[in-house]
Amino acid sequence: MTTELLDRWNALLLRTGATTDPAPYGLDLLARWAEPQRRYHSTAHLAAVLDHVDALAGHAEDADAVRLAAWFHDAVYRPDRSENEERSAQLALRALPEAGLPGALAEEVARLVRLTVGHHPAEGDRNGEVLCDADLAVLGGTPAQYAAYAAAVREEYGFVPDDLFRDGRAAILRQLLALPGLYRTPAARDRFDAAARRNLSAELMLLER
Repeated sequence: MTTELLDRWNALLLRTGATTDPAPYGLDLLARWAEPQRRYHSTAHLAAVLDHVDALAGHAEDADAVRLAAWFHDAVYRPDRSENEERSAQLALRALPEAGLPGALAEEVARLVRLTVGHHPAEGDRNGEVLCDADLAVLGGTPAQYAAYAAAVREEYGFVPDDLFRDGRAAILRQLLALPGLYRTPAARDRFDAAARRNLSAELMLLER
């Protein structure tokens, strides 16, 4: 998977205007995504989000900006920290101009990364809609896929006592279920929304028992 992802990164950077060898930047990102504290936020998650962005790319105003944001959106990830998205956005603001990409593109990537804090893009933010839907697509998987995702998230938060984790996780699930729509793009809404609500409801029932 690492070689395939690096090839995708190199092609993306060259397509978006890199003036230096993109490989060192890609290798640094892949090393971050492979850190040992990650169970869900891993290279497999990165690959899945990139695949979903590709599937939804027709909805975006700048699909390559969204792809770059996918690479950076969890590049800095410590489950015991709350500033991961901001630190990931700052990494993009440093790395992309160093690689020769336009500053305006780096700013858009950083903006998109910050959106993944709450996954609430503004109405008409088509780039944001694609990134957020791609990141949340895991919620609409099969029951087995969702169970594997939920178990991996619990592993990442293994340092949190069971009762505190249950309360915090249940609060997040309730917030998601209260949203009028989990997905903003028509394709993701049609494909994932109903399954995601079933999965979230089933996990919430287990947590509340």
